Amino acid sequence: MTYRISGLNPAAFADTDALLAAGAIRVRAESKPGFPCRVTLEDAEPGESLLLLNHVSHDVATPFRSTYAIYVREGAAEAPDYVDSTPAFFDHRMLGFRGFDADGILRRASVAGPGDADQAIRGLLDHQEVAYIDIHNAGAGCFMARAERFDA
Repeated sequence: MTYRISGLNPAAFADTDALLAAGAIRVRAESKPGFPCRVTLEDAEPGESLLLLNHVSHDVATPFRSTYAIYVREGAAEAPDYVDSTPAFFDHRMLGFRGFDADGILRRASVAGPGDADQAIRGLLDHQEVAYIDIHNAGAGCFMARAERFDA
């Protein structure tokens, strides 16, 4: 089973002024870890500037539509792809995994401790009804990334 995790498209966050006008706020990373960028899929360095904004992570016409706060580095220009591997910023976090079918309905869910993200993703994708998995920080509840089935 092959899967891919990608950072969010940086073009969606390129107009800082528009994001600030829509309610985003500028913050400085105070520690590492603690300020995970959803474009670069890395924790920001202390002192680095980020935007804290509301993001619709699961934009579906079902009761499982989801929106919450995320951090994005200002000027983040490239979103990495991870194929059959997970970003390092997963390695020190408790994570929640929500497995959805192609219609956006939750079919399976699990949690995993630090270092167990790959195993959790593979376990959910073993179920054919799971088309993709939204990964969340188990404590704060915020969206971290999406894992999708991938044919290399």
